[in-house]
Amino acid sequence: MELRQLNTFRTVASTLNFSRAAETLNYVPSNVTMQIKALEDELGVRLFDRLGKQLVLTTAGEKFLTHIQSVLEKLDEARSAVHDNENLTGTLTISANEVLCAYRLPVVFQLFRSRYPGVRIIFRSVSNLELKQTLFDGAADVVFMLDETILSTGLEVEPLAEETFLFLVEPNHRLAKQSVLQEEDFHGEVFLVNEKGCTYRNMFDRSFEKKGIDSITYLEFQNAEAIKQCAITGLGIAFLPEVTVKAEIERGDLVALPWEVPGLHVYTQMLWHKDKWLSPIIQAFIEAVREVMPLKPDSETV
Repeated sequence: MELRQLNTFRTVASTLNFSRAAETLNYVPSNVTMQIKALEDELGVRLFDRLGKQLVLTTAGEKFLTHIQSVLEKLDEARSAVHDNENLTGTLTISANEVLCAYRLPVVFQLFRSRYPGVRIIFRSVSNLELKQTLFDGAADVVFMLDETILSTGLEVEPLAEETFLFLVEPNHRLAKQSVLQEEDFHGEVFLVNEKGCTYRNMFDRSFEKKGIDSITYLEFQNAEAIKQCAITGLGIAFLPEVTVKAEIERGDLVALPWEVPGLHVYTQMLWHKDKWLSPIIQAFIEAVREVMPLKPDSETV
């Protein structure tokens, strides 16, 4: 069993794609396939299932990843101890949902890459429901979540910014000119929202149920961009984080309605596993995040 095979396995387990893993490692795809096959032959088990074009870890693969993760992290720690941290090299895996990927993280990535061009960043867009698990599985080094305050015994959590949410319509919508809104104004309206399961969608639903507003129609979407574009065309009332619509409001494509969801406190939060060794690469990335995002004074580590 060779060290390069273990590193290749870890990279394939992170990307779940032979071609992307090969690109990350600067190998040809056939080399990656050959290394994984040799490792499986030596262990006598399948580490990955090939389900059509989709690659998934087997149960044996998940167990193997858990054990080698700490070994490879110790090796990374040893390498870092004998190298100049100003010339960091290696791989950093980040996960977040599509909103944070598009509207919060690009400036962080730009700053980090300008300082550490030798570090390869792997970004994986993951739904909020799956983000924590990527840390426990070792599939990500740091994740970002858009959620209520997160309490966890196994994860370090750092709140970064409280996100404001808005109700938005196109300028000619019948509610666009009103300075005050009542519950009855929303009867019969179409709301453009995220799918159920999203934190702020659940809070949105609860608030309207409490107010007895039930004669409304939902159109559900998987991403903020689709919600925005449908609102701009006049299809309905969008419910989105302010950070996603600043440009559209400035251009006059969308108008924010004078209505708030009471008790909605959602934050952009940075998380990592409490038992994970924070390599110089991870530490440098965390510091870059703190520089770019408006850190809350009462940030918590739980």
